[in-house]
Amino acid sequence: MQENHLFEYAIIRVVPRVERGEFLNVGVILHCRDQQFLQSICTPDEQKIRSLCSSADIEELKTYLQAFEKICKGGKGAGPIGELDRTSRFRWLTAMRSSVIQTSAVHIGLCRNAAETLARLHRELVL
Repeated sequence: MQENHLFEYAIIRVVPRVERGEFLNVGVILHCRDQQFLQSICTPDEQKIRSLCSSADIEELKTYLQAFEKICKGGKGAGPIGELDRTSRFRWLTAMRSSVIQTSAVHIGLCRNAAETLARLHRELVL
């Protein structure tokens, strides 16, 4: 019988005009310490982003989201934050900030397979 493992996740949001507070869910980040798992999936919908801000720089937003994914993977290629342990990288990525890329509050749950759970949350909360 497979064991359930505690996981934490947050929704990744694009906030094209921070002063308005409007956002779109574009991804999910999930951390499961027991499974040594930290990964994000991002799927920005350009048309929806432009509906909130016609002047949004989509390529720049994609670059920011790719940086998010690099930090999840870790290593020197992800800069100083990428060299932190998984839990510290998750905490850094999900810290409250007032920028174009933000995350929701962190939520918790139990899973058997972190990768499958991430894919399910992405389908339910983003797509």
